[in-house]
Amino acid sequence: MSILYALERGTSPVDWCEFNYTHSPFIAEIINTISNILFLIFPPILCQLFKQYANNIDRGIYTIWILFAIVGICSAYFHATLSLLGQLLDELAILWLLAFSFGMWLPKKYYPNWKWINGERRKFKQLMMAISVLASFAACIYPWINSFALMTLGVPTFILLTKELKRCRIQRIKNLGVRCCLCWAAAVISWIMDRMFCETWSNYNLPYLHGVWHILIAIASYTVCVLFAYFDAIHEYENLHPVIKFWPKDQYETYGIPYIELKNSAI
Repeated sequence: MSILYALERGTSPVDWCEFNYTHSPFIAEIINTISNILFLIFPPILCQLFKQYANNIDRGIYTIWILFAIVGICSAYFHATLSLLGQLLDELAILWLLAFSFGMWLPKKYYPNWKWINGERRKFKQLMMAISVLASFAACIYPWINSFALMTLGVPTFILLTKELKRCRIQRIKNLGVRCCLCWAAAVISWIMDRMFCETWSNYNLPYLHGVWHILIAIASYTVCVLFAYFDAIHEYENLHPVIKFWPKDQYETYGIPYIELKNSAI
């Protein structure tokens, strides 16, 4: 299969419920395209809010937010063109974001019992990067690998989150975790409803549930990153006294953007 073929519009075997080229002759699925906007709005804000975290704990947090934006760009490109290349880029961007997040924050007690890793975060990050590179090459040859990888990495993320929340005694963190899980559950339901009951929604002229998925999964994804960054900071950098705050006002726990503040840091 040639690169030129993969670049052509409509070459992806995946077509979502939204009617194609209804609102624009240049954009296949306009709602599914523009609904990725939160993936582009959040990263600049989060890069500013996490400066203290980056300076004191791990500057890799900037890479997380950059990958978050790349997911939005690739998803928008895919839905605008429905090209095979767009589908591949969309799925690989998600895979890299998941893998890098696991490398950053997976609790060390879950590391593979290999002498080479020896409980070191840096070596585990290298392992996750190697896996991502191999998976990316394999996905170019066998695209079904993408779906398998996303399925096997996405679900354990929320299983681990549930375990961490059960151990947490701070109500603010538990509330944020509940908000995150509810967003994720609603996003998954929206995705399933769009795929399985497209004809029903089309009859009501409302074939836009995949756009709802984009909005909800963007909120759930950045929130789960914040929560795992917090749990890691609590376990590994307790002396910095990390706490969860909300922007623009700390009282906006329901609608604000959560971030980590280090109470015992001069920077």
